[in-house]
Amino acid sequence: MKADREITLKKLKTVRGQIAGLIKMVEDDRYCVDISNQLMASIGILKNINRDVLDAHLKHCVAEAFASGEKMDRVQKVDEIVKIIDKLTK
Repeated sequence: MKADREITLKKLKTVRGQIAGLIKMVEDDRYCVDISNQLMASIGILKNINRDVLDAHLKHCVAEAFASGEKMDRVQKVDEIVKIIDKLTK
């Protein structure tokens, strides 16, 4: 992985804590809107992590594939990105 490992792990651990909090909120039968707000906060962090990972992928892995001159590498990397964009737009 080319994204900053320490930052990524810190954000993932934050989400892990939020998920544990969400589980407790559901177990305690907390107010639906409070749970929803926490869910959106967790989703926001996950989206941020995904953006960082994809940014690093484009800047390193995809750039290396294009610099290598290998057509199959370029095609493969473009196909991977298209699949990710498809998933993000659904």
